[in-house]
Amino acid sequence: MNTDSNKRAGFGWKIIGGLALAAGVGYLYKQSQEEETVPLPKSIESDLEQFYSDVAGELFYYVDRRQSGRPLLLLHSINAAPSSMEIRPLFDHYRQERPVYSLELPGFGFSERSGNRPYLPELYTQAIIEMVSTQIGTAVDAIALSLTSEFVARAALLRPDLFNSLTLVSPTGFQAGQSEKEYPGEKLYQFFSLPILSQGLYKLLTKRPIIKYYSDQSFVGESAPQFVSYAYATSHQKGARFAPLYFLSTQLFTFDILPAVYEKLTVPAMVLYDEDPNVTFENLPTLINSQDNWHATQLSPSRGLPHWEMLGQVTAVLDQFWENIG
Repeated sequence: MNTDSNKRAGFGWKIIGGLALAAGVGYLYKQSQEEETVPLPKSIESDLEQFYSDVAGELFYYVDRRQSGRPLLLLHSINAAPSSMEIRPLFDHYRQERPVYSLELPGFGFSERSGNRPYLPELYTQAIIEMVSTQIGTAVDAIALSLTSEFVARAALLRPDLFNSLTLVSPTGFQAGQSEKEYPGEKLYQFFSLPILSQGLYKLLTKRPIIKYYSDQSFVGESAPQFVSYAYATSHQKGARFAPLYFLSTQLFTFDILPAVYEKLTVPAMVLYDEDPNVTFENLPTLINSQDNWHATQLSPSRGLPHWEMLGQVTAVLDQFWENIG
């Protein structure tokens, strides 16, 4: 092929690339013009109460106070479509034994999803502190999933009087080398939040097949149908994209959480883990071996949500942990 032919071919590919880019931008723009909403039922058949936080706005939580004893606070994870559905098996089990609460974190579930505030670790930390101090009023045993483990650990470091113990299920923060990495954070958020991308990108991420694909990653078997259906519903609410965009931009992660928070905790803490599609635990053994208040149990086979597939084994570990610490 001669030089002129090469130039023409290169120019042709540029045109094709330009048309493909234009088509992609056009599609995202079209998607961004519509914010689809569907009815959102309760994820747990229990009382749903609310309170107002000066920092986090209107917050909702599920509660069952029929039993006596130390309260249990359950905290769902952070991703594109989380809610209290994620911890429902634990809520339904322990509501027979003790008071149980499940907070819908800011930007998710029934809680306020406004787009005029930054969804950062400080917001979630303060929401958890206010939940315990104003709505429960006494020290709790807390169970948190994945990234939310970082927020409840921050809360326990600031207010150890509010927490009898922490259980962190497949927590972030123990991956080797993460504190030395640099992450785009704010710049990435600025890109994701561009008007032409924001809603369109979120709609792509929360299509039912994609939700099911990512849900299946957290189950050894196939994800529960009600789990997928509720994730779809909660991700199709007004303002649903605002908090997940901060998550996708990595701004919700504290990359030095291990030395900055975990190692400084005095509250008894249990880690439940095995394999997880999103996180690893290389630094966990060192912490467990060096600090008496930290404990860990590997629950195999599990992939981030062991309480959905091996509830009996999970509750046996939890009951023994709580019995040992008193």
